Amino acid sequence: MFYYVLKYAILGPLLRLLFRPRIEGLEHVPQDGAAIVAGNHLSFSDHFLMPVMLKRRITFLAKREYFTGPGVKGRLTAAFFRAAGQIPVDRSGREAGRAAIREGLGVLAKGELLGIYPEGTRSHDGRLYKGKVGVAVMALTAGVPVVPCAMVGTFEIQPPGQVVPKIKRVTIRFGAPLDFSRYAGMENEKAAIRAVTDEIMYEILRLSGQEYVDDYAAKVKAAEAEAAKSGRRFPRLRR
Repeated sequence: MFYYVLKYAILGPLLRLLFRPRIEGLEHVPQDGAAIVAGNHLSFSDHFLMPVMLKRRITFLAKREYFTGPGVKGRLTAAFFRAAGQIPVDRSGREAGRAAIREGLGVLAKGELLGIYPEGTRSHDGRLYKGKVGVAVMALTAGVPVVPCAMVGTFEIQPPGQVVPKIKRVTIRFGAPLDFSRYAGMENEKAAIRAVTDEIMYEILRLSGQEYVDDYAAKVKAAEAEAAKSGRRFPRLRR
């Protein structure tokens, strides 16, 4: 109940007023039935801007840290994310990845929309990074379409580290649903799930117009941080 109050009476009107988002391709999001919406992740604001613009409820897999913060602020943040339909997932290690896939499949089994950021973390520099294969495993296992989504302009309004977003217009762009039925039964084959993931990322890239990096965001971020500590210059990887 609180999800809809938050969406239609509080956040939705406020975000529409402040950011005047342009919504493109909304007709590509199925009106019913299970589907995955896979998007780029540029800003903390993404968690709210895209869901409130959809007519349907969407459940996102969110990092566990949003639910485990200390003190009153941590408890309020956790309560807010739960009310907003977010499911906490542990992103550390292979077993954590399996648990996230199980959670996602549970959402899809109920015929609902599942939101996921295949990069696994926010982009720290506005570029699009290599996708993790969990999205492909879920799509093939559940046999559902994947709707690519691009957030455009959210990095500029709230890059990592900025608490209060700038008031600036953003665009939310949805692409045509991707059908992977040709890969049915191949959710355990590495080549198949990599191919599916790369196709999803290509469509996000096409919609967003970002620069692409063929490496994982978390790996590049860690390498850049290590280079900064040692005073070395980290080379920018390009498409």
